This record gives sequence, C-alpha cells and structure tokens, in this order.
Amino acid sequence: MPKRSFHNYSVYIMTNKPNGVIYIGVTGGLEDRVARHKLGIGSRFTSKYNCNKLVYFEDFQYINDAINREKQLKNWRRSWKIDLIEKDNPEWKDLSNGWALDLNIENYK
Repeated sequence: MPKRSFHNYSVYIMTNKPNGVIYIGVTGGLEDRVARHKLGIGSRFTSKYNCNKLVYFEDFQYINDAINREKQLKNWRRSWKIDLIEKDNPEWKDLSNGWALDLNIENYK
C-alpha cells in the first residue's frame, strides 16, 4: 500500500465498492478532500454514487504534474485504472482508514 508523503498535491481515486464506480480527482489537500467525499460534499458525482472510499493516490510536488497525471488517468481505459488500483491495493481497501479525518460536517460550512 502506498505510504502518505507530504507533498502539496495529490491525484486520487475514490470508489463506492470494489470494481464499482471510479472517480479520479486532484487536490492540494488530500485528507480534507477525502473527508469531504466521505461526508457527501466532495462533488455531485461522488455524492450521487456514494464514492467514499479512497483506493489509490499519488503525491506530487507541483500542481502541473498532478493535473497532467489526472488528465492521463481520466483518459485511460477502465481496465487500466483497475489494474493500477489492484497493483498496490488488490482488495480495494479504503486507504484513508486510520487517518485523522475531520468528519464533522459543520466544519465545512
């Protein structure tokens, strides 16, 4: 499983279940963004499909690199995305389990 490095930007993949809906995003604050997805306020798409499990992420020092990687992954075939996830996370575990996420929705209003 990937370890969390503390660079500034991350590309991440959220899902609702193993081999389920795949959402790819980029952020400057992964922990905060994952918390928002878990609370159903991350995006309309992830809220609609209940994509609240972090199954993959990559960290980048520069935003342009992160955006380019996000675009690349979004253009991949679904099977390639699944292979990428399963390379390091074959059971599709929520990689944010154990993180100290702020899941108090009042703090995001």
